[in-house]
Amino acid sequence: MKKVKVYFNRWFSVAYHYMNAIRNNEDGIPFEIYATHSDPQHMALQASDIAEVEPRTSGVEYARFCADFCRRHGIDVFIPRWNMLDISKHLYLFNDIGTKVMVCQDTELLEQLMEKDLFYESIRQKDIVTIPDYAIASNAEQFKQAYESLIALGHKVCFKPCNAEGGMGFRIIDNERNPLEELFGHALNHISFEEAHRVLSSTESFPNLMVMELLEGYEYSIDCLADRNGKLLAAVPRRKAGGRLRLLEQHPELLEVAQKVAEAYHIPYNYNIQVKYNGEHAKLLEINPRMSGGLHVSCLSGINFPYLAVKSALGHEIGSLHPQYDILASHIEQPITIRKSVH
Repeated sequence: MKKVKVYFNRWFSVAYHYMNAIRNNEDGIPFEIYATHSDPQHMALQASDIAEVEPRTSGVEYARFCADFCRRHGIDVFIPRWNMLDISKHLYLFNDIGTKVMVCQDTELLEQLMEKDLFYESIRQKDIVTIPDYAIASNAEQFKQAYESLIALGHKVCFKPCNAEGGMGFRIIDNERNPLEELFGHALNHISFEEAHRVLSSTESFPNLMVMELLEGYEYSIDCLADRNGKLLAAVPRRKAGGRLRLLEQHPELLEVAQKVAEAYHIPYNYNIQVKYNGEHAKLLEINPRMSGGLHVSCLSGINFPYLAVKSALGHEIGSLHPQYDILASHIEQPITIRKSVH
């Protein structure tokens, strides 16, 4: 049987697990995995069959590099992470060579999902899930006004760049910090308002920050699998349960949120909805239009999220899926030898 060729561009280290999930699929379909990254020793390359170093470019130039890589290697399915928006805007480059691209083709929606303030304005108009109280700041005075307005509402306050991934740039404003205790303890993402304002005042303007209420309840990542048309096939709420523990939970309210998001936005393939509770109320943090950093944990539900998305991209129908819930999971490190021959 001819091997299906799948290509990952510059991904997170956890792509190592996604590649193996595709390779070890339940249908026994043979795959050949390709990967590129700017770092030749990056973990994302280690599970691939063929790896190359990619250039540090962006925009249409980067999309052309990816398309040329797909053409040279006869790639069947391309799973982008880096520069998704540019790739989505230039899908014709991939359509011309017959490569399926696992990306949201609605570029306006994709741009909203990647800029949190734009998406908050979009979802505010829909009865899906509550969003936190927030304000956008691009200079120190706006930051001060946003902070003071949220404090006046009785909130604790945090902030994060509007286009950041994961925990990049996330800070909690804490005016009760003890720097000496922090010096001898674990590094914290806390900062006082005075210190944050002083740093932000050092420049006339800065990229948009989302200044928002701090949510202190349970945090969930809802891993979602949809077909190529955005029809929801499976959703698994994954709760942070302390330390490295994660609980795959059959949570009716959050499963309903996943269904409503799917019906409103039709995001294809793999995506992730992050919510956090404040008291009894679940509030949206963000929606990531890609495989999440913890998706390999959600695969313990019996749903092979990466492989089934590829299967749908190839035009195959996915039958009825029934995730297993109430699974408590964790992970441990495993040493591997780094390959030396990456070109």
